[in-house]
Amino acid sequence: MACLSGKVALVTGASRGIGRAVALSLAREGAAVAVNYRERAADADEVVAAIRTAGGKAMAVAADVSDSAAVVNMIAAVERELGLIDVLVNNAGLAIMTGIDDLTEEEFDRTIAVNLKSAFLCTRAVLPGMRTRKWGRIVNISSGAARGAGGIGPHYNASKAGMEGLTRGYAARVVKDGVTVNAVAPSLIETDMVRGGLASSPDRIPLGRFGTSEECAQAVLMVIGNAYMTGQTVALSGGLSFL
Repeated sequence: MACLSGKVALVTGASRGIGRAVALSLAREGAAVAVNYRERAADADEVVAAIRTAGGKAMAVAADVSDSAAVVNMIAAVERELGLIDVLVNNAGLAIMTGIDDLTEEEFDRTIAVNLKSAFLCTRAVLPGMRTRKWGRIVNISSGAARGAGGIGPHYNASKAGMEGLTRGYAARVVKDGVTVNAVAPSLIETDMVRGGLASSPDRIPLGRFGTSEECAQAVLMVIGNAYMTGQTVALSGGLSFL
């Protein structure tokens, strides 16, 4: 695992689910953590309180990460309170479940903005500092839907496939600057999205159960800790990809 003592990490969409688990795991490895949220202030504050209770350093920072001005303001706030950002985890996401005949242009655009454009905006904001310091770690939270049909819709598929392309594109261009860019692609993790109707049971997963947010966080720490891995997507599917 990564030793992140003295490092600053930003996790987008970190008030619950996978983002929350990632934020807590980064703090346990020694990082000061900025917990981004859009609406769930109380949940974000709870994550920050848990980190501080354990002796770590953290802050909650509100921002719609699909908005460029909001991202600039968020980064400035984190740098004022915690310092320059060394680790970025692009986790914020939107999953609008709808049939292909009911999918609207607004829903498509909003999904691309929140799931894909946000990763571009946040990456663009932190990269200059990482390249100057010759060290940085960027992890994008993708999905098995980037390569499979998934259960949400083609808008979601497109956003996550785009995120993996973004991962490879940045990785190839910043590797010589000491910055690695990787993706972690979970499938059917026991989060609110799955419990809310995406999958009623884990019967079709060979392992026989849903994944956990903590297992996703383990994969994030793994790629952060491996300085030789870049441009890769780590799949977490409980064997679902075998089918």
